[in-house]
Amino acid sequence: MANIRCDAAVIGAGVIGMSSAYELCKRKKKVILIDKSVIGAGASGACDDMILLQSKKPGILLEMAFRSLELFKALKVELPCDIEFESRGGTILIENQAQLSEMEEFVKSQNKYGLEVEIIDAKELRELQPFVSPNIIASTYSKQDSQANPMALMKALYLASKKLGLEYKSMARPIEISNQLGHWKIKLNNDDEVEADIVINATGAWANEVNSLIGIDLPIAPRKGQVIVTEAIPNIGKTNVWSAQYIVSKLKSNHSKEGKTLAEKYGLGFAFTGTRNGNYLIGSTRENVGFDRTTDPEALALLANQVTHFFPVMKKINFIRSFAGLRPSTPDGMPFLGEIPEAPGFFIAAGHEGDGIALSPVTGVLMADIVEGKNPEFSIAEFSPSRFSTNALGAKS
Repeated sequence: MANIRCDAAVIGAGVIGMSSAYELCKRKKKVILIDKSVIGAGASGACDDMILLQSKKPGILLEMAFRSLELFKALKVELPCDIEFESRGGTILIENQAQLSEMEEFVKSQNKYGLEVEIIDAKELRELQPFVSPNIIASTYSKQDSQANPMALMKALYLASKKLGLEYKSMARPIEISNQLGHWKIKLNNDDEVEADIVINATGAWANEVNSLIGIDLPIAPRKGQVIVTEAIPNIGKTNVWSAQYIVSKLKSNHSKEGKTLAEKYGLGFAFTGTRNGNYLIGSTRENVGFDRTTDPEALALLANQVTHFFPVMKKINFIRSFAGLRPSTPDGMPFLGEIPEAPGFFIAAGHEGDGIALSPVTGVLMADIVEGKNPEFSIAEFSPSRFSTNALGAKS
């Protein structure tokens, strides 16, 4: 049994936990990173590579995405290995006049917030995506939409943090957390004990497993997303691609088994991104099915049909595997960022749903600022852990 003392214990070795740990290490904090499995075993290792600005509602999440994009550009140079960051741009496919009207309004609202996005006609779209279905009448286009390899990003953050003194405990699950005279004691299932001035819970969809150890219950729930991976192929277009329905599905984010159609049942939306090595990721679903991480043949068939609907050429391409991940969702689509009022020194950074990769750099900076007692660059009032009036025993006040 080891007894370890540190300034900060970060629980959860996904991209949010890694980013938070890295920023604290940069500020010369002694940091211990704890995970019940290994780096990237949760949602961060079972997702696509999008840094999609077009999916953000005008407001603080879009503002944070702008800042994250700047930070990604810096991390590309700063980190010790390639994170495969690229700004390929993004197009959202529009199939009919009703979608066109919706997207025109959405684009106007995003333009007012500074996003460089426009509606392009079918001819302009085919210059970017020559293999797209002839039934697509228009598209949005933003050159700012980008991507990064989540696994490469987490590896780079870990290596950089380790060089700055990070200690990492894998396969170590907290079983007791207690506050003792102003600092926190964490007992792990391997009998090690960690004493920390502050704790950051960055365990995503599993955040309440950790919260429960201090009597907290927040409305964070898993939302499953299923994805297909293709064989490596040459690029079939210049941008990454989504459908207008993907944006609708993401913004509504309210799906259950009782949907009227199969698409509604699975919260279907089209996402199509090409990786550096030539594989394409085809997604995705948004399902409220608890902690079920299995893939579903019915859902995968929908995804396969969807990609050939938008890109008939994909009928010739082999699909080599599929996976499912659990996004951490909240009732209002906003993450929890900040200190638990009933537990001073205990912080949470979870609930980003599909924006974890995109917002990871700015979240790391915000969490480090908050922990240090500095005024963060963005107001965190909208992310308050107490915004649903949940007290320390998990009961509504």
